[in-house]
Amino acid sequence: MDTSSGKTGSATGAEREELVISRVIDAPREEVWKEWTDPERVKNWWGPKGFTAPVIRMDFREGGSYLFCMRSPEGEDYWSTGTYLEIVPPERVVSTDSFADENGNVVPPTDYGMSPDFPRELRATVTFVEQENRTRINLRYTGFPAGEDRDSTRMGWDESLDKLVLDLERRKERAV
Repeated sequence: MDTSSGKTGSATGAEREELVISRVIDAPREEVWKEWTDPERVKNWWGPKGFTAPVIRMDFREGGSYLFCMRSPEGEDYWSTGTYLEIVPPERVVSTDSFADENGNVVPPTDYGMSPDFPRELRATVTFVEQENRTRINLRYTGFPAGEDRDSTRMGWDESLDKLVLDLERRKERAV
């Protein structure tokens, strides 16, 4: 597993943060793409260890939106929403990402305990790079502030990707 982060400059010269997470998955790109884009599959892995995903709604097309809910082991719901800006099967998905309520309305990140400097909207770019019979997922959030929020988000994504790998392994075992 390879994770990293970096900083880039914005047009105004102000420092903009990025959160970058990469993972090589021992599965063909088409299978990993399905895992990422099929709502029934996403339900199996969305959220950190111990979390479930009771609601995954995806209008998976450019201009379409999504509404996801992840539920903590304590029963607390965390909603997110966004708009798909670019979809290039099976190579790339670009979307916005915001905290939301159960109706898909964007809410301040502070409603979910994030710091006041956490932006209301991030841009997420996910690429799927074929490497022989394996796939490298590169997840890049732009506009992400440094600090505790970034660290907890990185940990949550690492655990979610662990669950994605487990779901792919279970599917492979059932197919044998």
